[in-house]
Amino acid sequence: MKDFKSFNIKPTVKSFEGDKIKIDRVLNKCIVVEDYRIETSKFDKGSGKCLHLQIIVDNSKRVLFTGSSTLMEMIERVPKEGMPFQTTIIKENERFQFS
Repeated sequence: MKDFKSFNIKPTVKSFEGDKIKIDRVLNKCIVVEDYRIETSKFDKGSGKCLHLQIIVDNSKRVLFTGSSTLMEMIERVPKEGMPFQTTIIKENERFQFS
C-alpha cells in the first residue's frame, strides 16, 4: 500500500497569516497590503463577494475581511507585481477606499 507522502501532493490554497482584524481598527492608519483574494462571501448581502487582505499593521501580520465593493474594484486594478504596497483605508461618503 502506498503512503500519502509518496504522491507529493501539496495544498493549493495559500492561507493568510495573522489574527483577523476589523476594518474599523485600521481606518486612517498606514498599512502594508501584501496580498489579497476575492472569494464568495459567507453572507447574503452586498455583491456576494468578500475581499481577504493580508496586511501588516503596527508591525504585525493581520487578515482583514470586507465586503466593500469599492475596495475590491480598486485592488483589482493593482498589478500583482505592484505588491506589496503601502496605503491607508479611509471612509468617504459611507464607502471605504484606499488613499
